[in-house]
This record gives sequence, structure tokens and C-alpha cells, in this order.
Amino acid sequence: MSKTYRVNDIFYSLQGEGRNTGRAAVFVRFSGCNLRCPFCDTDFTNYEELTASKILSRMKELSYLCTEGMPMVVLTGGEPTLQADEALIDYIHAAGFSFVAMESNGTHEPPKNLDWLTVSPKGNVTIKHCNELKVLFDGSTDPQRYEINAGLYYLQPLDSGEKKVNVRIMRQCVDYIMRHPQWRLSLQTHKLIGVK
Repeated sequence: MSKTYRVNDIFYSLQGEGRNTGRAAVFVRFSGCNLRCPFCDTDFTNYEELTASKILSRMKELSYLCTEGMPMVVLTGGEPTLQADEALIDYIHAAGFSFVAMESNGTHEPPKNLDWLTVSPKGNVTIKHCNELKVLFDGSTDPQRYEINAGLYYLQPLDSGEKKVNVRIMRQCVDYIMRHPQWRLSLQTHKLIGVK
């Protein structure tokens, strides 16, 4: 029997955060996580067990709109390092998707054959290097507490669900970046423009 992966969703949209904001992407959202963050937007109770070939088939169906090249692929979750492996990434690369990115909480080592790794640290972080560090900013914790070497450093204001609180957090985030210019602002642009 072929290995299966617990997949919550596969969808085609624009990357809404960080360095690759605005790029067309096929998202593979894995179900399950080793953490239970209160702000997480993933439903872990709803998933399908899919083989790599079934995942790839759905990815290809979704990217039919592409007339030139293939979109990037974003492996996300939940926590994708709990399931996504080098064999799956090799399979995706071999099918013509040349750029495979992963968004991780940093608590488990990722596959080595990724093209891009974004770490949004939570919990006991073990990853020490990534392409992009994206820290959720709530105004009360120091973003520099993580000892991760990254090519790019982003702060993303936490969406509290309350407009007044969000305004305060955004103001504090901008102020922090103005005082620490190695950090850049990352907004959830997919939410701002109304796409998944």
C-alpha cells in the first residue's frame, strides 16, 4: 500500500504573506499539528488520506489556468513537517512544479529538498536556519527571542479578531520595525483582497 498523507485542503490562490506575496500558488494544507495555537485557522477534524499521486492529480487540476509555467507550491498546515517528506517533494518537482515552499512552526526539521522554508516560530523551536523568519507580532513579546538565522525577517501583526486591538497591534508593529529596520512588515494580503 502506498504511503498516505492527511490533507485538510488543496487549493489555488495567491501567496498572501512574506517574500512571495502575490505569487500564484497551489497550497497543500496538511492536517494535524503538534501545537494548538488559539489563533490557528485550520480545521484539524476534517481531512482526507491521500497518496502522493492523488495529491499531484488535484494540484494539476487546480493549475489548469496557468498558460505559462507552473505556479509555486506551498506546503502548509497544521504543521507540514509532521508528514511532508523528501519523497513527496521529489514527486512534485518531477511533475514540473519547480518551486516548492513550506511554512513551518519550526519545531521539527523539514525535508532537505525544499526550495524555500518559511518559519513562523511557535513552541520549542529546533530549526536554526531558514529562508524567511515570519514572527507573529502581538505587541507584548520580543520578536528577537528566536535564535534563527534567516535570509529575511518579517513581522506579521496578529489578528486578534477585535478591530480596536488590531489597530493597537499594527501601530506597535510598525513602530518596532521603524526602530529595528532589519525586520519587514508582512500583512495577510489574501485576507485584505478577499481570497482564500
